[in-house]
Amino acid sequence: MAEAYIVGAVRTAVGKKKGGLSGVHPVDLAAYTLKALVERTGVDPVAVDDVIMGCVSQFGPQAMDIARNAWLSAGLPESVAGVTIDRQCGSSQQAVHFAAQGVLSGTQDLVVASGVESMSIVPMGSNITAALEKGMPFPFGDLWVERYGTQEISQFRGAELMAEKWGLSREDLERYAYESHQRAAKAVANGYFREQIVAVNGVEDDEGPRPDTTLEKMAGLKALREGGRLTAATASQISDGAGAVLVASEQAVREHGLTPRARIVTLTLSGDDPVYMLTAPIPATRKALAKAGLSIDDIDAIEINEAFASVPLAWLAEIGADPGRTNPNGGAIALGHPLGGTGAILMTKLLHELERTGGRYGLQTMCEGGGQANVTIIERL
Repeated sequence: MAEAYIVGAVRTAVGKKKGGLSGVHPVDLAAYTLKALVERTGVDPVAVDDVIMGCVSQFGPQAMDIARNAWLSAGLPESVAGVTIDRQCGSSQQAVHFAAQGVLSGTQDLVVASGVESMSIVPMGSNITAALEKGMPFPFGDLWVERYGTQEISQFRGAELMAEKWGLSREDLERYAYESHQRAAKAVANGYFREQIVAVNGVEDDEGPRPDTTLEKMAGLKALREGGRLTAATASQISDGAGAVLVASEQAVREHGLTPRARIVTLTLSGDDPVYMLTAPIPATRKALAKAGLSIDDIDAIEINEAFASVPLAWLAEIGADPGRTNPNGGAIALGHPLGGTGAILMTKLLHELERTGGRYGLQTMCEGGGQANVTIIERL
């Protein structure tokens, strides 16, 4: 049976809005990770079959196939093609899936899965705003309205609906967010992330964690929605960042003298209610565990994207995972969420955490626009 191996994974630090990465062109931001991935793995870049890059706001500086542009900007061979994909927040986790599927199919041997987003330069929703300014009813048309009506469809409403459905109080959400910051601050202070990060513009540590935040400070913030439970403190941070993962076949490992660091065990997708939008990691995780023949207790490290605190809390309640193994070094509430870059960043974090702790299995999942979710399970080698 064919196998797909992860042989390298790097990322930038995650920069906060108006932070140290805010002036770096997104093409360059991605290029630094691609160049570092090639250098650190020692792979011959001519042998790479494809570069797949996730990016959500493919507009302005992030338009015109940023995958291809970033590869060339990194000084890498013109003979290698690149493609940019959008599965919303899961775009670069989907890039990992596509890379692995190319290898597992036997049609490719070396594929780069990557992602980037500069939310400082290309604000979230820039592409939607451009369409609205031209009078186009975007992104939903008449047929959507026939099915779902004209009700609000947004991540903010979905996060609030989840908090209500799972009985999560504002205090529950804030306690979770506080713990995320504490874990992230500890990881940064202890250098857990240092070897996975390629420094860009002098930034070599994640900028988001606030070790001095308190529950009292969080309690004083205004709700994101009138009468709501969520605040800026319990939502992911607007961020800049990029990541890159090299996926290889068994033949490529032998031919290029590469070291397999993890085996991709299973790849799954699920859709769920697009109004709730953020619940799909729950059915997707159940599907992935069943396909892999594993229980959640077999999983040693988990990365679930903290788009909002209600997402991992509802997931934990339904799946029964160990909270101590879930986002052990903090998540997007503390570290930030550069949209299209987050999937590759989380995979890089997950691989390195398994290596740091000696864990065997890791699971990654994240909620995505449209009520979707990817789940990837890997086994450290």
